[in-house]
Amino acid sequence: MKQKERTFVIIKPDGVQRSLVGEIISRFERAGLKITTLKLGYAEEAKCWEHYSKDDVWFEAKGQITIKSRQDNNLPITKSAIEYGKDIIRALVNYMTCSPVVFMVLEGNSAVQIVKKLVGGTEPLTSEVGTIRGDYTLDSYELSNVDERAVRNLIHCSDKPEEAEREIKLWLKEEDLLSYNLLSHQILYDVNLDGIKE
Repeated sequence: MKQKERTFVIIKPDGVQRSLVGEIISRFERAGLKITTLKLGYAEEAKCWEHYSKDDVWFEAKGQITIKSRQDNNLPITKSAIEYGKDIIRALVNYMTCSPVVFMVLEGNSAVQIVKKLVGGTEPLTSEVGTIRGDYTLDSYELSNVDERAVRNLIHCSDKPEEAEREIKLWLKEEDLLSYNLLSHQILYDVNLDGIKE
């Protein structure tokens, strides 16, 4: 059922450390999404590697981008493209495990696409104004490549419903997922609106 679609979100260490958790959650709530899980905790290193499960084709492609960025900035090239690609995940794992994060499951009609729209593009520098990343951070791929660190973009969100389900199973236990009625969903989803009047 489309109105019960679930998506997975992690508010990353920079979101927690900059005290933006409440602001980020309020954006999702104001859109009409229902929170079914909200949990503060540490991301485990092994789960991060599984979460960012990438293959050599991905490592090579991303590594080539890093090499070009280093050339453009007159920085030395000391590794293969694959190793630079793996460095991206190493930096992400280091970043994701440096501080508590907030794990969330959100539910609602087309939840995956709604959250992606609210969060904005992966690179904060090019995220649109009005999105969470566009409004609250100014990092860029270029700067993070030069600094050899993960881009600090506040949030991870799932790209597809199947990915959301995989990530939910990876990070959360079944008992973490709550099922309940949200009264505001009546105005969104009640076909006849017959439950509104007393």
